[in-house]
Amino acid sequence: MGTRVILPSDNLRREDILQYSQTVCDGLRDDDDGLRREVLAHAGSRWSLGVIHTLGVYGQLRHAEIGRRMHGITQRMLTRTLRHLERDGLVVRREFDEVVPHVEYALSDSGYELLVRMVPLWTWIVENVSSFRSARERFDRKLPRDEA
Repeated sequence: MGTRVILPSDNLRREDILQYSQTVCDGLRDDDDGLRREVLAHAGSRWSLGVIHTLGVYGQLRHAEIGRRMHGITQRMLTRTLRHLERDGLVVRREFDEVVPHVEYALSDSGYELLVRMVPLWTWIVENVSSFRSARERFDRKLPRDEA
């Protein structure tokens, strides 16, 4: 199955979008070893996307530099996230054999492609935040107090 990003500018019919969506979902369902779902889960996580964004914006960085640019991430979580991203080929780890050895991380081509594909989603979220807030307020007003 070839990959293709569907953007509003494609002027596709609703049926075409739903059919394509079903094809993608079928591919996830047919994932016999769980790899597709696993990559989707961690690549969609807050920390993974933060690392991908940070490396995309700032380029190749050391572990500590990534941590300084990502507010709230622990060293342990950053290490774990980098390992997952490296394992799936989204991040490249480079070791420098110098007097003081060090390691730096950079986005792979696949990592950069993920970043490019996530930007429209992030843009959509930012542009629609007031709509989400209003929907939550309407929903919360309908709930009994003990369920809120």
